[in-house]
Amino acid sequence: MLKATLRSFLAHKGRLVLSALAVLLSVAFVAGSLIFSDTVSRTFDRLFASTSADVTVLPKEDLETSVPTGAVQTLPASVAERLTGVEGVQAAHPDVEAGNVTVTDEDDEPVKPVGGAPTLAVDWYPDERSVVELTSGRAPRGDGEAVLDADTAEARGVQIGDTLSVQAQPGTFRVEVVGIATFTTTNPGAALVFLEPRVAAERLLGSAAKATSVSVEAAPGVSDAELKRRVAAAVGAGDYEVKTSDEMARSAAEELGSFLDVIKYVMLGFAGIAVLVGVFLIVNTFSMLIAQRTRELGLLRAIGADRRQVRRSVLTEAVLLGLVGSTLGLAAGVGLAFGLIRLMGAFGMNLRTTEMVIGWATPVTAYVVGVGVTFVAAYLPARRAAGVSPMAALADAEIAGVGRPLRARAVAGSVVGALGLAALAGCVAATETSSAASLLGLGVVLTLIATVIAGPLLVRPVIRVLGAAFPAVFGSVGRMSQRNALRNPRRTGATAAALMVGLALVGGMSVASASMSRSVDQQIDKTLGADFVIQNAHFIPFPAEVTERVRGTEGVGLVVRQRFAPVAVRLPDGKRIETTAAGYDDRVDDVARVTYEEGDTAAALADGHIAMDAGFAEEHRVRVGSTVPVEFPGGKSAELTVAALTDMEGGEGFGMTGGLFLGIAAVEEHVPQGQDSALYVNAAEGTGPDELRRRLEAALEAYPQVQVRDQADYKELVHDQIAVLLYLVYALLGLAIIIAVLGVVNTLALSVVERTREIGLLRAIGLARRQLRRMIRLESVVIAVFGAVLGLALGLVWGLCVQQVLALEGMTALAIPWGTVVAVVVGSAVVGIAAALLPALRASRMNVLAAIAHE
Repeated sequence: MLKATLRSFLAHKGRLVLSALAVLLSVAFVAGSLIFSDTVSRTFDRLFASTSADVTVLPKEDLETSVPTGAVQTLPASVAERLTGVEGVQAAHPDVEAGNVTVTDEDDEPVKPVGGAPTLAVDWYPDERSVVELTSGRAPRGDGEAVLDADTAEARGVQIGDTLSVQAQPGTFRVEVVGIATFTTTNPGAALVFLEPRVAAERLLGSAAKATSVSVEAAPGVSDAELKRRVAAAVGAGDYEVKTSDEMARSAAEELGSFLDVIKYVMLGFAGIAVLVGVFLIVNTFSMLIAQRTRELGLLRAIGADRRQVRRSVLTEAVLLGLVGSTLGLAAGVGLAFGLIRLMGAFGMNLRTTEMVIGWATPVTAYVVGVGVTFVAAYLPARRAAGVSPMAALADAEIAGVGRPLRARAVAGSVVGALGLAALAGCVAATETSSAASLLGLGVVLTLIATVIAGPLLVRPVIRVLGAAFPAVFGSVGRMSQRNALRNPRRTGATAAALMVGLALVGGMSVASASMSRSVDQQIDKTLGADFVIQNAHFIPFPAEVTERVRGTEGVGLVVRQRFAPVAVRLPDGKRIETTAAGYDDRVDDVARVTYEEGDTAAALADGHIAMDAGFAEEHRVRVGSTVPVEFPGGKSAELTVAALTDMEGGEGFGMTGGLFLGIAAVEEHVPQGQDSALYVNAAEGTGPDELRRRLEAALEAYPQVQVRDQADYKELVHDQIAVLLYLVYALLGLAIIIAVLGVVNTLALSVVERTREIGLLRAIGLARRQLRRMIRLESVVIAVFGAVLGLALGLVWGLCVQQVLALEGMTALAIPWGTVVAVVVGSAVVGIAAALLPALRASRMNVLAAIAHE
């Protein structure tokens, strides 16, 4: 049986190539993501370990915020002097680093990394742990001098002697580039500007007496753990964070891990789609191969092979296919990881491909995925093969699945579908976002499974409608193509399912994204009353001089500032919730339309007061007049009275948990080093919007990171952010289509082999080559469009349910992108034509007499 299995596998290797491609794609994305993430992690682990001081003293982080405030956490530089006398300390020096800086050249063009990494301004303190070494020019010696990293200098055309402007929290200052420094380790992608240590503290932190951390070197024979204990005792563990080199490396690796997780999950998403769609392809391939080998399997049974041996034979072929596909996929994964590493180089993160890491888990995972998926997909066809009767050897092979009842599928599909629809109905009826999202996920999975199970039941009614015009338009060729698609509902359903999965995903996400965009448009129209919003990307704050420039611009009538502050609120129900509060100037009603359930803006912004979202307040038993303790960074706190409750739909509010906002004077008092995050500007009387926009843009020309946006620009910005997610979905669709095309090609190719004698007879009675090709193309088109119709119908249902979940967050508008729906259906027909080209060409080239004599 083993020899027979190997010979059968080699005899049909051409037919299995397309299935192997599906396995290859699945494994390639899994292996590539693992290799890439392992390589980046290993590279940066070495970087962090080699550059971290033995012990580092940091300001204590008491509150976290998802929105930057512009404030730089500092500690007294004198801490370094206190530590130099501690036993076991060889040296201690204050560090200065500011990440919220913008650097521009003499033409006001930004000098920043190629990718989206930050620009860091740091003190020049070269030692054996430095990430750079001076390779050109000299070190900065005083105010007005700087060293720039070589990668940024090369990318932006900066040379020694050029003048740069550095915009930091205390203000903007100019420096001359006196040196170029080259990375001695992996370039993490950031742009680095180095200043003389005293100048760095004054220019970046506002005082030479401040530092952002203190690096401590251990004396010979003193361990990091022991040094940490002594340093913590000297500075007071409650006032500062004290970390060893390993702990600093772990913290940095955790921050990097969140970035890597995004890439890993995206690639694993591609792998999941490839696996899911590949399963349909493999099931179909083995089902058709078994149908064509009915006589062969019957003969094996007749000469003594039992059911278990036949089943084992088919599964052995599947394992061989999985091994071949996994091996090729692993190799492709290495190539994919190589490409990703080179791509990261284009974004400024210069990783070395020679240091690519392939851990033992990568090949193990690759083979588990490849072989496992193939084995599982082939199991049902293998069971069917084991049921072939020995009497089948005495008769012509019959096509498996033709004429067999679909009652079991109907029952199973109905039960699973009913459960899925119940979950989706529960999602629509739910009043909490978390429960609605859980029910949505369950409903999506169950309805997808139900559609796959019941797909063959829908073949005949749907394809009769889709192909109804074929006989009238294409005559007998159109009629035969329609009947060929109807001949085996199981096969047609499985082939179309591969395309259905991708299109269901696209349909659902298209409805969700269109609804989000329309909801945001309505919310902006409803809430934004300012002529212009001046804002940096990603809510990054900007220096105070930007605000002064705007206020001093001719034609500006009103400027309302917005600032953010991380806070922790202790609520009457005993909960302590960390969130972000927004601070606003008076007259915010002139630039924004805030609706209130109780109170008003004047009360909310008054000294000692705060406003809160009404729903949040009700959940935590807060009423107007309630006093809540509010904690601010640095141990500061205040007792604030809730003076207003906003009646804002979730998406229209301030985007933070609780919708907290207060007067900007309170934010300035408790976060004194904070910066403005946005300016809401109205034109003065007699000044037109277009004229004011030109003046504002001219006034802010030296600040390229700041944009002037009106309502239309603001909408476009949000649309672009939503589109990023949609582009990812379209990329997943592209992968699904590639594998679905392979499935259609495989099905048609095997179908042509299966119908060789039939094709020969048709040719013998006068069917032309062109008519034969048309018949196969039409069959392919109707199968592809059938998959598109099922996928879009399912996706639209999902999209409607997603919109209901979004409605709980205030995004109540519903939009169905009919243009996308039509484009997908037309595109599916094109996909069907493309998939049929090779099988149709092969069929038309058959020798008529040989085809009639085919067994």
